[in-house]
Amino acid sequence: MPQKSVREMNRLERRHYSLVSRSFRATIMGAIILGIVALAIGLGLYAVALGGQYIGEAFNLSRNAQAIICKVVDVEPLVDEVMERYYALSPAQRENTQSDAYRAAFADVTEREDYTTVRSMLADFLASSDVFDVYIAAYDTQTASVVYIADPEEDEAYKCLPGDWESDTFEGMNKFLEWDGKGRLYSIDKTDKYGWLATSGMPIRNADGGIVAFVMADISLAEMSTGMKSFVWQYSITMLILVNLVGVLMARRMKKMLVNPINRIASAAEGYVQDKREGTGATGHFTNLKISTGDELENLALIMADMENDLSVYEENLTRAIAEKERVGTELALATRIQAGMLPSIYPAFPERPEFDIYASMTPAKEVGGDFYDFFLVDDDHLCLVMADVSGKGIPAALFMMASKIILASNAKLGKSPAQILADTNAAICSNNHEEMFVTVWLGILELSTGKLTAANAGHEYPVFKNASGQFELVKDKHGFVIGGIDGARYKEYELQMEPGSKLFLYTDGVPEATDAEQTLFGTERMLAALNKKADAKPEDILEQVHSDVNSFVKDAEQFDDLTMLCVHYIGKDTRDQ
Repeated sequence: MPQKSVREMNRLERRHYSLVSRSFRATIMGAIILGIVALAIGLGLYAVALGGQYIGEAFNLSRNAQAIICKVVDVEPLVDEVMERYYALSPAQRENTQSDAYRAAFADVTEREDYTTVRSMLADFLASSDVFDVYIAAYDTQTASVVYIADPEEDEAYKCLPGDWESDTFEGMNKFLEWDGKGRLYSIDKTDKYGWLATSGMPIRNADGGIVAFVMADISLAEMSTGMKSFVWQYSITMLILVNLVGVLMARRMKKMLVNPINRIASAAEGYVQDKREGTGATGHFTNLKISTGDELENLALIMADMENDLSVYEENLTRAIAEKERVGTELALATRIQAGMLPSIYPAFPERPEFDIYASMTPAKEVGGDFYDFFLVDDDHLCLVMADVSGKGIPAALFMMASKIILASNAKLGKSPAQILADTNAAICSNNHEEMFVTVWLGILELSTGKLTAANAGHEYPVFKNASGQFELVKDKHGFVIGGIDGARYKEYELQMEPGSKLFLYTDGVPEATDAEQTLFGTERMLAALNKKADAKPEDILEQVHSDVNSFVKDAEQFDDLTMLCVHYIGKDTRDQ
């Protein structure tokens, strides 16, 4: 009994490889991926919205502060004074803004009335907003530095006095200096001192429209980062809870709607196979499942039920077909034996007649064939030779062959000439040939005392003749019409003189038309070459040589036609006692 290929999974395997566990993991993974994508999108939207809000607040503050301050105070002299002193310092002196010399250069600026007024107004704006700082600054375009003019910050850690400066990028500086007045003016940068800052500004212009300085407002993005981190934590915890809940629900749903029906179908299939092995004849394995999922599984169960019913019908038909095939096979085997029994098959065929030696063979393409050969003594001095090929294959050809063989032999034994034998046989077959079959025939009568061979050809292959000292060559005789083809056909005779040592080879078209896998024909040239390899051998050896060459040429290609051959060796009366 074959070993079962289905086994029950253990507990560990069910936890890792069952459909339920796989669907649970797939649901978890899909939900996590979806959650991460949603989180990324949400964070992006959050950052854009909050950042836009912060930048809008800073920009509006700088715009309002610029408008009010410029109405109250003329800022340009203050800016010019600070920048004049800034440029008066050497690059080396500007390197250390905390030095006493640097501080002294700008000490009296803080005592100016316009500075005090501007700083006070900036402090009011700073106190009334959520920005990190609001201040007035100018750009040093040569070094890309921001030079502070007035800053209301009181914290010593962040306080900037007039003349203090910080490095900027040329890109950021140019963005402010080349602003066209459209949209919001801002830049976002990360600094070592303040971290991430969004800086917005509004230019202060002189009477000629040139930019003197900027009212700038810084807003720290640290709060936005803190808010985003808090959002991520809350979102992640919520997502994990929901993901696990969805996973459990999906796993239960999958088990009910998918896994359980599949297991039931698998169990039914296993039961079906088991019953078939044991031959119980049980049915209805799939019909009784009653799966009502309303999807492909329900359709699969219905298909399996139909398959079971169809297989049952098929097995019944197959049993009958096998029985019929066995009966036909038995009849074909019997027909093969009957056909073989009708052909001469005992050798030496005429052991008491040393004047000649003869051998023939037939290899049918199917169980029974349409080719046939025959040889028999018409009288004590005349040997009749027949080689024929019936149209078609199988049992119809075999039946037609047997009828043709009997009619030919009957006419020959009446002592008729070859032409008359063929004519009378044709008339007999045409009188009742409703299936319109035909047979090609070469028939010759050898006079044993003289070696004279009288022959006639009814559409058959050319015979092959060999003189005592020569080689096998085709005898291109004149063909008459095939037997059974047309009523009233006439046939012409011709003679060949056989001397002691002469040989005659007869065959059907299965020999020259044997085909290899490349659809190449064996051909008459190869046939003659095979005959002449053992031209002086006995007829049996000559036929074996031809058969061997045909097999070597055809190899594994299928045999499509009967392979029938006959060879007669004329020895003559004068050598009877040798």
